[in-house]
Amino acid sequence: MLTDEFGREVTGVRVSLTDRCNFDCVYCHNEGLGDTRGPMDPQDDEMETDDVVRFLEVAAEFDVDAVKFTGGEPMLRQDLAEIIERTPDQMEVSLTTNGTFLPDRADELVDAGLERVNVSQDALDPEDFAAVTQSGAYERVLEGVEAALDAGLDPVKLNMVVFEQTAGYVPEMVDHVARNDGLQLQLIEYMPELTGRPEWNIDIQRVHDWLAEQADEIEHREMHDRKRYWVSHDEAPESDRGMVEIVDPVENPTFCANCHRVRVTHEGYLKGCLNRNDDLRSMGEMTKSEIRETFRETVANRVPYYGEYMVQNGDGEWEVNDEYIEGYAGT
Repeated sequence: MLTDEFGREVTGVRVSLTDRCNFDCVYCHNEGLGDTRGPMDPQDDEMETDDVVRFLEVAAEFDVDAVKFTGGEPMLRQDLAEIIERTPDQMEVSLTTNGTFLPDRADELVDAGLERVNVSQDALDPEDFAAVTQSGAYERVLEGVEAALDAGLDPVKLNMVVFEQTAGYVPEMVDHVARNDGLQLQLIEYMPELTGRPEWNIDIQRVHDWLAEQADEIEHREMHDRKRYWVSHDEAPESDRGMVEIVDPVENPTFCANCHRVRVTHEGYLKGCLNRNDDLRSMGEMTKSEIRETFRETVANRVPYYGEYMVQNGDGEWEVNDEYIEGYAGT
């Protein structure tokens, strides 16, 4: 298993299969990119099926035991089931999706080996949902969540980005997962540095405090130093509870200190951090020897985003660490 100089073992990889998406979410930094007609073969700028599998086979050599396929919308790849089926057996396979193609493909993907799924759902009202996603696919997403549960995926995590437009929907979403068996809620802190809209940011600690008041039980998860809140519904039996987890990376050095993933872009570049694009390393023509060396280099050069790449100045504000840029990154 590969370990970076901060002692973080790399146990998982996130592989983007495309930057195309059939949604145009207002908080996304890749709005409305590419051909969105439906699932199709890999496009010119996307890794081929064999490229993805070859990388995963190399990652497995280094004892990586989990892969999450992402996008864009990964289900716009026609070959998704084949990729999942050819993923090394030792790897747990999960998927992040907007859910619109799940009604037709959930069974196929589970048969191929899909074990977990995260479905983006930022609101429970069709009009609110449309305002955030710029999409009229609300009912289709609900069908997709149901299809995932029917196919045996349990739990199904609902991903909700929490920012100015969605913060008021949190109580209803929490109640929703408490009412419905098999659903969990993942509240994702809005990242203004990726989208350039700092005015949309909210104080995520207020969400933590509110959940702590509602929760019957609070757990601590080592991965990214996350908290899990177990919340009961007023009318449900005590045994029926919903799990709510907050993903809060912004200005959070502890979050970065517990990161154990390397990412792969849809073009075939390895990167050590989601927030950075100055650490991209091409896997070349995808020979296994090149991938092995590039993977080692990527892990060796991983730096926590907050606390190393970004540091606090005298006013407590986060800014790029010039010493890192001029020194460590230039070597």
